[in-house]
Amino acid sequence: MSHEGHFVRALERKSCFKRKAAGSRISEQLIAANVDTAFIVCSLNDDFNLNRIERFLAIVNEAGAEPVIILSKMDLCADPESHRQQVHRIDPMLSVELINGLDAQSLTPLTSWCRKGRTIVLLGSSGAGKSTITNTLLGKEQQKTDGIRESDDKGRHTTTRRSLLPMANGALLIDTPGMREIQLADCEEGIAATFADIEALAQHCRFSDCTHSGEPGCYVAQSLQQGDLEQRRLDNYQKLSREQAFNSASLAQRRAKERDLGRFYKRVQRASKKTKRGE
Repeated sequence: MSHEGHFVRALERKSCFKRKAAGSRISEQLIAANVDTAFIVCSLNDDFNLNRIERFLAIVNEAGAEPVIILSKMDLCADPESHRQQVHRIDPMLSVELINGLDAQSLTPLTSWCRKGRTIVLLGSSGAGKSTITNTLLGKEQQKTDGIRESDDKGRHTTTRRSLLPMANGALLIDTPGMREIQLADCEEGIAATFADIEALAQHCRFSDCTHSGEPGCYVAQSLQQGDLEQRRLDNYQKLSREQAFNSASLAQRRAKERDLGRFYKRVQRASKKTKRGE
């Protein structure tokens, strides 16, 4: 922006988080942009779900940000370390932190990502503890919080909009509403990065277009039988791949229709101008 208050140019986004819009709408919803690190928050109760963590990882990897898995409410879990080990089976190189969002000392490991000039987004389902973590990192009650339902450990939809919040040290936090539905679209590279082990195994399949669903010479199926790959992980990989392909095709069709409609409007406008000029 210039000294006169006018925009000079728009900088390219260095990262962009998006999903298919919730419900039956065929459109994309942008979540956040220009983020360095994504805290994927999952509480250590019935909310703990490896499939959902992989879904968020696909979005973060597609965006090009650094993922950090935050396992919250460790004070309410009898064996939090076993949950960390489960997440590390997804990828042993993942950063996984066990925290109690109400304890500032417990959040000390997160400060290495919350440095001056860095932007961090918190992602997760309702009730995972994102706003509680945000308040503790900020050192004040900035975001409204609420308890979970005791009947099923589901969170109440307390945060209803995204908030960009400055930390005292110069970092920026983005608190987001809980996302119970987060469908993937245009996320092929993100899925490939999240399931890099399966993608590597697939290189040895007999057929290059193997779907790992019973084809002869399937190296992925062989690895499954040998115990080198979990059935849950393969099932989720196939599910997310199908979902991504379907939603991406639907969005591509909508974009094509919008382009055609835009060209039609331009032709009508040109024809109208010619008519007014008597051409």
